[in-house]
Amino acid sequence: MRSVERKRQGPVTGSDEDPRVTELRVAVARLRRRLAAHPGEFADRSIAEEELAALAAMAAGGTPEIPRLRRSLLLIAGAIGSVSALSSGLAEVRRAVDLFGGPVRGQG
Repeated sequence: MRSVERKRQGPVTGSDEDPRVTELRVAVARLRRRLAAHPGEFADRSIAEEELAALAAMAAGGTPEIPRLRRSLLLIAGAIGSVSALSSGLAEVRRAVDLFGGPVRGQG
């Protein structure tokens, strides 16, 4: 029973934050740092930055809306998908979004 309670409360810190939200917040922060440090310019960089900021705001606000998460992920993937230096960070964000499950069929 304690392990279930600990999962709900988060890691040893005892916070009440949903572990999925924590994963999303961490993954988004890492990708934002990698994107900021990436020296190359590309056409859709501002779109990626805006959508990462939107994901960060959703994670800060609690449990985000799944269709909105997926939309942001698609926009980010489209914007930086061809930048190989950012692919591992993008995959990490995708895994974090996938923790929330998928939208109901026909809704997104």
